[in-house]
Amino acid sequence: MEKFVKINFLGASGVVTGSKFLIETSEKNILIDCGMFQGLKELRELNWNDLPLDVSEIDVVLLTHGHLDHVGYLPRLYKQGFRGSIIGTAPTLAIAEIILKDSAKIHEEEAEKANKEHYTKHTPALPFYTIKDAENTIVLFKPEEADKWMTLSEHIACRFQYNGHIIGATFIEIDINGKRFVFSGDIGRNNDYLLKDPKTPEWADYLFIESTYGNKLHPQEHVETILTSIITDTIHKKGNLIIPSFAVERLQTLMYVLWKLYKNNKIPNIPIFIDSPMGNNVLEVFNRFPQWHKLSRQDYNAMCNHVNIVESYKETWETIDDKRSKIVIAGSGMVTGGRVLTYLQQLIDEPSTTVLLVGYQAEGTRGRQLQDGAHEIKFFGKYYPVNATIKNIESLSAHADQEGLLNWMKSIKNVPEKVYLIHGEPAALDVFRVKIKDTYGWNVCVPKLTDVDKLLI
Repeated sequence: MEKFVKINFLGASGVVTGSKFLIETSEKNILIDCGMFQGLKELRELNWNDLPLDVSEIDVVLLTHGHLDHVGYLPRLYKQGFRGSIIGTAPTLAIAEIILKDSAKIHEEEAEKANKEHYTKHTPALPFYTIKDAENTIVLFKPEEADKWMTLSEHIACRFQYNGHIIGATFIEIDINGKRFVFSGDIGRNNDYLLKDPKTPEWADYLFIESTYGNKLHPQEHVETILTSIITDTIHKKGNLIIPSFAVERLQTLMYVLWKLYKNNKIPNIPIFIDSPMGNNVLEVFNRFPQWHKLSRQDYNAMCNHVNIVESYKETWETIDDKRSKIVIAGSGMVTGGRVLTYLQQLIDEPSTTVLLVGYQAEGTRGRQLQDGAHEIKFFGKYYPVNATIKNIESLSAHADQEGLLNWMKSIKNVPEKVYLIHGEPAALDVFRVKIKDTYGWNVCVPKLTDVDKLLI
């Protein structure tokens, strides 16, 4: 009988977000990641479409890591009939549980607010999924150890390997009929503040590699010097420094760097407020899985004690009303929702405010608009003038840059039969495609959304 593998590119193909790759075989159907689209409206609208296949025939979902653009579609998958196992490392599933519950809560609150204030054309506005949907999905979670081969069927096995980026993140190796499929997930950086260096694959017949920064090198900027300067300027202006932050990793990294600056007498004891319920829960994941990061117990406790944790929405308003110069770190990292919107609603029109962007800003997000110099931004149905100073630290990104991606591939001993570039915007994908061909001479392709590739193996 002819043996084949069909690869369905259901997300993160020609775009950065919405990672979903279905491997169909005669033995098992395996979905790699199950993320939400973010950014441009036409992408976000795709989230509301059911997948173009019988979801009940998917046997298992393997997760590279817990970010929303890799796990945020799982409750919709459940609603469409999926009842298989959702497998990832223990910290990945812990992060995914936090993110899905938080995301569901935000979806419910935003639908309620839209219906109450009538700023939506949908009547009624419905949540993308509910807390109950998220809870039903989490029941299917099954943790697996890293570095250990797991048998999925007679001719299929898989393994998770440490990948930096965020706590619990891995790349995934799948052996099918003697051929190795490698899904990079999101590749972290060497010499990270909190995480160990990513491991690297040694063999790949078919390589699926992220390309977020496939056309860029991270600037050689000194994060601590830049932060010190911005904080000094904030104090001088008697203003506020607002840092929209991803709740997973970036928030904990910022806490660590700010604590370190204070400890080394580089900045005064300026009040620091952490306003991210999800970020607080992620801190507890660091506490539970010390073997997955570099922080000592002593440094972890000192870092946590140095900041003020905002526990309620009432405290959010108390923080806004606090007249002292202060640093506020609040979700979300691309300014797409979350508590940071309340701070920006009140403070973005003040010249004494500084907004510091500290991660990748996808096309179509408010974060990208601010990064590109927008004079106004819209949220809660209204426009707000941007009089604040907008700053950006690219080198705090949790993604490897072009050089890091090329180095990650360098240890592959064979010549892959095919390299698929995924998880990138068109310009990055095209530049990275040429760079890989020039560097390694490999066969590289750039799949588009909904493409299907049938491989005889």
